[in-house]
Amino acid sequence: MQNFGIYIIGDEILSGKRQDAHLTKAISLLKARGLSLAWANYLGDIPEQITTSLKASMARGDIVFSFGGIGATPDDFTRVCAAEAAGVSIERHAGAVAELEARFGEATYPKRILMADFPKGAELVPNPVNRVAGFSINQHYFLPGFPEMAHPMMEWALDTHYSHLFNQQVTIEASILVMDAGESQLLDLMNQIVSNHPETKLFSLPKLDTRRTIELGVKGSASQVEAAISDIKQAITALGFPWSPI
Repeated sequence: MQNFGIYIIGDEILSGKRQDAHLTKAISLLKARGLSLAWANYLGDIPEQITTSLKASMARGDIVFSFGGIGATPDDFTRVCAAEAAGVSIERHAGAVAELEARFGEATYPKRILMADFPKGAELVPNPVNRVAGFSINQHYFLPGFPEMAHPMMEWALDTHYSHLFNQQVTIEASILVMDAGESQLLDLMNQIVSNHPETKLFSLPKLDTRRTIELGVKGSASQVEAAISDIKQAITALGFPWSPI
């Protein structure tokens, strides 16, 4: 299965001038379709950083949603970085031009039209709010920073292009609460579980309270998780640590 990832781009997020609204929404939109988010990166307005990151995720074949930086002001670098990462030039997209002209008429020129300049070969991502389109290339979808525009555009892309993947990444998790144990005491057990159940993801979450406790569990498909958590319970019991289900 391909990984889904997101980029959240802009100095305004990193400085705290604006609060990120994309991460939790992206997780929610994917989860509603039986999909999951594999990674998320916050990037500043640094062209070299943006280009390098895009090249890497394009090379991996990830499905990516990028939020922010697709305007035409001097601090918007995403369009140019996307073109560089894809190894193409920037050109004017006829479909994006039509959307702008339908929305703004003669006021499209001479400046708004710049927002129709996309990487060569890019496809249009329609904007249902103001018709200033986003674009996609190499399974990367470049959307505005405004949540009220970007989130329905992400939904459109998922429903239009990836419905065949829906409910194929459904994962569950199961865990137990282990008492009176430190992570170092369970490290060999954890490594054994990872070795024996490579199709699952193990997690260990120590809790800071009056008694040493660790939430120990796994994520994966139902059958995989059932087998792995059974082995964890047996191993913890054999080690003599008390535990309780969660």
